[in-house]
Amino acid sequence: MSLGSGIIPDESVFAELRRQCMSTENWQNKYNKNGMEVWVEVPPSINSQGNKTSLSKVHKVKCKIAISDVSAATMYDVLHDNKYRKTWDPAMLESFEIARVAPNADVGYYSWLCPKPLKNRDVITLRSWQASEDEYIIVNYSVKHPKYPPRKDLVRAVSLLTGYLVKPTGPNSCSFTYVSQADPKGSLPKWAVNKASQILAPKVMKSVHKAGQNYLAWKTQNSPEHKPWLYPIQSELPMMDPAELTLQHGDSLENVDESSTWDAQENEDSS
Repeated sequence: MSLGSGIIPDESVFAELRRQCMSTENWQNKYNKNGMEVWVEVPPSINSQGNKTSLSKVHKVKCKIAISDVSAATMYDVLHDNKYRKTWDPAMLESFEIARVAPNADVGYYSWLCPKPLKNRDVITLRSWQASEDEYIIVNYSVKHPKYPPRKDLVRAVSLLTGYLVKPTGPNSCSFTYVSQADPKGSLPKWAVNKASQILAPKVMKSVHKAGQNYLAWKTQNSPEHKPWLYPIQSELPMMDPAELTLQHGDSLENVDESSTWDAQENEDSS
């Protein structure tokens, strides 16, 4: 992903995410049921010299769902509302926003539970967004924050690119597309990461959809006018110089060895 000269995404990054969400070229359909589709980007296999390329990379997964009972605006609010997420995300350990870096961009922390025997993960991401009558779009990716280095009790994962595109299809319906390329790090086999991402994507979408169905009732009782993602003047976050942030590359993180626990789990499953 190219960000040009700065850490905050420019219009070209949003345009590229939009293109990926809408395109089917170089995407292989893995799931299509009940209005939900899951796609995996087809990696290049042979280059002009006949050499294998990028076969071991973490897949980019795209999931799209047609939502018939929640508006695009409400789904967009659900994606932003960190207080609400605490009520519907069972995998979340801790989540908080750290600082603003622009009126439409912030940096935040998220940690989550992993199934045993794996270690739990966390991530620091920069998130930026755009909203209009025609669409709502969010982009985020991993960054290094000087005050939040990797913790010893968690494995620092890397979001290479995560994004959402929500488009209205009616006053109370929308199309909701999620694209993600994330490396959980550790020493998990890439095939396992890729397979798990294809299985988890529909579950994530179903959870977010259900959260959307319940959001308006919850929000009515929880600061209904407070939406700093729409009204930046409401934000209470401190401002941060984006120059203090740098992109987080996966190869700069320590690979925690989980192979022994992974092998033990495989042996247990096969016995």
